[in-house]
Amino acid sequence: MAHKIIADEFVRHTTTFAGIGSEYVTPESSEVLLQPLIYDGTSTWGKGADRGFAAFLDAAENMELYDIETDSEVYRRGIALLDPLQDFDSPEAMYAATYARAQEVLQTGKFPTFFGGEHSVSIGPMQAVQEYFEDVTILQIDAHADLRPSYLGTPYNHACALHAANERGRVVQVGIRSMDVSERAHMHRERTFFAHEMAFNHDWMDRAVEQLTDQVYLTFDLDAFDSALMPGTGTPEPGGLDWNTALKFLRKVFAAREVVGFDIVELLPIEGLLAPQYVAAKLYYKMLSYKFVTLSS
Repeated sequence: MAHKIIADEFVRHTTTFAGIGSEYVTPESSEVLLQPLIYDGTSTWGKGADRGFAAFLDAAENMELYDIETDSEVYRRGIALLDPLQDFDSPEAMYAATYARAQEVLQTGKFPTFFGGEHSVSIGPMQAVQEYFEDVTILQIDAHADLRPSYLGTPYNHACALHAANERGRVVQVGIRSMDVSERAHMHRERTFFAHEMAFNHDWMDRAVEQLTDQVYLTFDLDAFDSALMPGTGTPEPGGLDWNTALKFLRKVFAAREVVGFDIVELLPIEGLLAPQYVAAKLYYKMLSYKFVTLSS
């Protein structure tokens, strides 16, 4: 598969993640591939997640690249920014394209990362990951269950993001605090960690990690964060994760299991407010730092 660095016209002058040097951005020399999935075709309230990646890149250019916690500069592993997938004419076309691209990215042997876009863009990559790895767990960090079989006439709606993965294999859900009653029939209660329970049961992190198989793919919907921290998302929900709690849990996951890839979705930029996209950029970089530095849980 021939990958190219993202075109100049995509986001102003930006051609690399965080403005890193040319020696760290080619697909051949990089250990990490960053695939933009630009789509907001099925969101039902706040619109604009298709602008999220551009805002994420802008914030990343203004981020310090030394991570204090891990004493590392993970960008030196190489982060190649791939051509975006965008301009889909239907949810079905979006799914087909993202699934095919994820299969290609996995075949490179590099560490795959994806950035949306609304949460429906994760459906294809999660299917590709479940087919590629024999016994992988999908770890969903999210405010919403996203377990509807179909919504508004398509199974490729953001409200259905985890349904197919849940039917196909093992899914662990963390941070859930909003769902339709119909979704209960599709939920594995022992692998679901509701936000109101997490607030009072301090062992939830260890119990969640115990539910994971040896290999894990992470899908992180930014509305998992409390809306005070992350207002820039399509369906902000109160009562979510704070920054340090989220990082503590992620550190445990990366230390205890082999994370084989991840996606971050549902960033909706708010004009004049820079914090949400900076949170997204920092989260992405933290997750990479945890991946490539030896951690103790």
